[in-house]
Amino acid sequence: MVNAVLNNATGFIYKSLVIAEFELRKLRHDFTELITRALQPALWLLIFGQVFSKSGAIKTGNLPYLDFIAPGILAQSVLFIAIFFGINVIWERDLGIVQKFLASPTPRGALVLGKGLSAGIRSLSQAIIVYSIAAFLGVKINWSPFAILNVIVIVILAATLFATISLIIACVVKTRERFMGVGQLLTMPLFFASNAIYPTAMMPDWLKVLSHCNPLTYVVDALRSFMVVGSASTIGIATDYAVLTLSTIVLISIAARLYPRLAI
Repeated sequence: MVNAVLNNATGFIYKSLVIAEFELRKLRHDFTELITRALQPALWLLIFGQVFSKSGAIKTGNLPYLDFIAPGILAQSVLFIAIFFGINVIWERDLGIVQKFLASPTPRGALVLGKGLSAGIRSLSQAIIVYSIAAFLGVKINWSPFAILNVIVIVILAATLFATISLIIACVVKTRERFMGVGQLLTMPLFFASNAIYPTAMMPDWLKVLSHCNPLTYVVDALRSFMVVGSASTIGIATDYAVLTLSTIVLISIAARLYPRLAI
């Protein structure tokens, strides 16, 4: 019984990694995507971050504003990459690739997880960019291997979560035009209703409630704890990991049930 469970789990993970590798192969044909994605975090850090850092308009306790905002910009970059990942699935539907996936013996959950993981690995390029710009601007980055390993795990987990949300949206709307509308509708509220660019303590009470229901808040809190020297979690690292992991598992289960709808 135990061996059967282990074999099933191993097979599920292997098939998920195969799907992730298949998705990542697409990058060989278009590296410009990674380059263009670098512009947004650069603009936020170089312009928005430095302007507000000099103005002193936002109080961030013992952290300089640039140190405070750098993890938030990394979380934003991960969100923006992953939340539009579903557009690729709609393209695959139009090309008949989804139908081929569904005809294979690969579990639906492995298909969803594999696609989410590929978004996570893509997002690591954003981490390199944000770390480089932040270090150039003098942000006190925590370079310990343990901290960097946790940042990598959080980035992959967060991108998987938001890519799965994106896949669910794609399964529901099924067209590129509707998907882009819904995706754009979600990104700004998720970003501004989080602790990415200002502390939760500054928010009105109703926005604090929304912030605690927002998965991006937990992503930023965890990233800030590990990425910046002198920063500590205001929520709790265990809580951050628990919320992100459980949310991802639930969303993968939902997406796996909805995925066959793409072929209809």
